[in-house]
Amino acid sequence: MRADAVTTIRTAIQPVVQTAILGVRHHGPGSARAVRAELERLKPDVVLIEGPPEADALVALAADPGMEPPVALLAHAQGKAAFWPFAVFSPEWQAITYALRAGIEVRFCDLPAAHSLAMEIEAETANAGRDPIGELAEAAGYDDPERWWEDVVEHQASRRQATEPGATEPEATELEVAELEVAIHEVAERAIGGHWGGSGVLQVVAEAMAAVREGHVPDGTEARREAHMRKTLRKAMKDGFETIAVVCGAWHVPALTTLPPAAEDERLLRGMPKVKAGMTWVPWTHGRLSARSGYGAGITSPGWYDHLFAAPDRPIERWLARAAAVLREEGLPVSSAHVIESVRLAEGLAALRGRPLAGLSEVTEAARAVLCEGDDLPVELIQRRMVVGERLGHVPDSTPMVPLQRHLREEQRRLRLKPEALAREHDLDLRKPLDLDRSRLLHRLGLIGVPWGTRRETRGKGTFKESWTLEWRPEFDVALIEAAPWGITVDAAATGRARELAAGPDVSLADLTSLVERCLLAGLSDALPDVLQAIKDRAALDSQVTHLMAALPALVRAQRYGDVRGTGGLGAITDSLLARICAGLVPALTGLDDDSAREMVALIDGVHTAAGLLEGDLWLATLTGVPGRAGVPGLIEGRVVRILFDADIADIVDDVAARMARSMSLGNPPARAASWMEGFLSGGGLLLVHDSRLLATVDDWLTRLSPEAFVDVLPLLRRTFGAFPPPERRMIGDRVRSGTAAAAPQVDDYDDEQAAAAVRTVLEILGLETVGRA
Repeated sequence: MRADAVTTIRTAIQPVVQTAILGVRHHGPGSARAVRAELERLKPDVVLIEGPPEADALVALAADPGMEPPVALLAHAQGKAAFWPFAVFSPEWQAITYALRAGIEVRFCDLPAAHSLAMEIEAETANAGRDPIGELAEAAGYDDPERWWEDVVEHQASRRQATEPGATEPEATELEVAELEVAIHEVAERAIGGHWGGSGVLQVVAEAMAAVREGHVPDGTEARREAHMRKTLRKAMKDGFETIAVVCGAWHVPALTTLPPAAEDERLLRGMPKVKAGMTWVPWTHGRLSARSGYGAGITSPGWYDHLFAAPDRPIERWLARAAAVLREEGLPVSSAHVIESVRLAEGLAALRGRPLAGLSEVTEAARAVLCEGDDLPVELIQRRMVVGERLGHVPDSTPMVPLQRHLREEQRRLRLKPEALAREHDLDLRKPLDLDRSRLLHRLGLIGVPWGTRRETRGKGTFKESWTLEWRPEFDVALIEAAPWGITVDAAATGRARELAAGPDVSLADLTSLVERCLLAGLSDALPDVLQAIKDRAALDSQVTHLMAALPALVRAQRYGDVRGTGGLGAITDSLLARICAGLVPALTGLDDDSAREMVALIDGVHTAAGLLEGDLWLATLTGVPGRAGVPGLIEGRVVRILFDADIADIVDDVAARMARSMSLGNPPARAASWMEGFLSGGGLLLVHDSRLLATVDDWLTRLSPEAFVDVLPLLRRTFGAFPPPERRMIGDRVRSGTAAAAPQVDDYDDEQAAAAVRTVLEILGLETVGRA
């Protein structure tokens, strides 16, 4: 038999393959509902979904009871990562769950992550380009693509549920399809037929995409992605599947309706770079869906979309009732009558605007006007709690994880610290073993680049307290994967990271001492010897006093926690550093410009605070040699005088007014005098309120400045006095206005008649009474 005859016979007996290309809007509840209905109607043999094929082996985990969307597929390789997120209202997620329950095979058909990561194609870049939804919205007369899509797709099923209680069929009616066709008429002047097996709204959207893409030439990335989608589709046909459903972004539908010769696609895919990529599931958040992600379909109101999908019947009434409950939780009086009136207002606004169903803008305006009585603050609460509806998903324990991820999950359970998307405050008492372990875990995570907790100011005093704000973010899973080479447990990874940092060739002495503090706070006793040895080696070679000054405060703070955390042994190092600082301080203060002087003041303040926690007077004794030394900038000298004055050093306290007067004498340039004053007054302005001599000196200096000199020093004076709290500035001004800025104390209130008698007596004693009368 001839070969062509055999081919003809084989073709004749091959089963007819039905292929349905279901073009969707990623993360759209209307699309999700339509896809679910279409799959139930078609009952396909296999479902192909836009996504990385490496995830095929992970699909079964979606049926695990421990899998709670939002979740995302994470691909990682060589420090790069990409995400493909899914919410419960994502069409792809509904397709996956339908197929798993029906026992249907699921395959992902997008470009493999091994190629996309190798080509440095992040999720956003891979899906960037034209905005077809925006073009359709513009053609329909909408300036907001999100609102157009809500009206023509997302709200269609919701409107049917509202008008037909008990109805569950989400397919569009002929009237609704006609409305959609009118909305896109200016773009889709003619519909294309062919390889599409869907019906209703999805079909019309596909036809519109064909019109929008007419004449479009895909770029290299887009062409390769669509070539791989077609390759996967051909593979499914070759494998004998008779009914194939493809769920992909509506933009790709025209590229899949007609299959070009396979050789063309193979040429596009040949020679692409490739890396070994890992793939897993990770928790995601609703907030992350609001940004452009692996599906390039950022939505601004994931909580609203989740509500539309979960409550197709009477969504407006249910939404506003929930909003009322949120406001009541905050103590705001909201009655059932408020809810009823807000529903009426939302529906009225929708009718006036010609919308099929009240959308987010209408229910928000109704809530603002009725439930919140025009106050925007409660509206922001509804926005945060409901519109975004921050929610953190969960993946089952059987999900592939690196050991470090698994250990952290065990630690979270042991310490009863549940990862949450919403920020939550935690106050820890380090005297309690549980809180101490929690503190160490958070410090260790920060060291390996997983800042789950952020330190905040502690209320009250005591070194045994810590306050944290905890907020889990999906990218922390990527950081944990990247930290895996340092260790298989959190403490081992943190120890490995600390040793690596200590051995770095470019690490500064200040960084090393800060690392000691972090190791102590994290309880990494195994890393301390390496870090301390690095400090000794670096300090022995570093002769820069400023480097030593920058390094000391962290070491002293570390000593401060010794009793609580069971650590210590830093005394010898801190004493050595302080001695070297004192020996080289005075020479290091001369010849500095303004910027260097300000940096030195900050270092002096840091060392002074640290020295106050150490025993001995070496530091204060060193500072006493600074005032009056030639070449020391006025800013530094003024600050040192103030430090010594506050420390009650007798020589300074007794003649501080004289020192200030000398610094502001006519022999000194006004700029130096002003900088001296800035340094002296940087400790606070109450000193001028309580010491009339100092206030009189400042007032006298200011009044004697020439107009030109006053203009020159005015910016510096504003900065100095502007740093004072308003009450201090007000009291200083009152003192000056009342005339009490004098060398001798003044009486605030006096009686002229009573004072006249004393004046006459003094004049008589001096023999000046007659002269005064003359």
